[in-house]
Amino acid sequence: MTKGGYVYMMTNKYKTTLYIGVTSNLRERVFQHRQHFYPDSFTSKYNLTYCIYYERFPTIMEAISREKELKKWRREKKNQLINATNPAWNDLWGEIQKKSPHPPHRAAIVIPKHSEGPPAKKSPLKR
Repeated sequence: MTKGGYVYMMTNKYKTTLYIGVTSNLRERVFQHRQHFYPDSFTSKYNLTYCIYYERFPTIMEAISREKELKKWRREKKNQLINATNPAWNDLWGEIQKKSPHPPHRAAIVIPKHSEGPPAKKSPLKR
């Protein structure tokens, strides 16, 4: 069975920054962006929590191809693409949830960072 893929665009509440991503599970991935699951990521840094555009493809390889194509486009052309289907740049999260009403299947696990690294292990053979 072939699992499809999605290309999607995220922005912030001021619509000043765009992020283009690709995923096989749109609902889960947008949820992660909204929850800042990866706190050091580009989307977390710029607070890109609004999904304003997405496309579905039969295969993940087609979605990856489209993502690469879109990333080469100038901002004006990306804006035109978004405006063609979502002229108000509304957050599509509600629509995404309705198409896939089940909660994301993976639990969010936050691993704290240690600035000095993990604690040193004591050798059991030490005399």
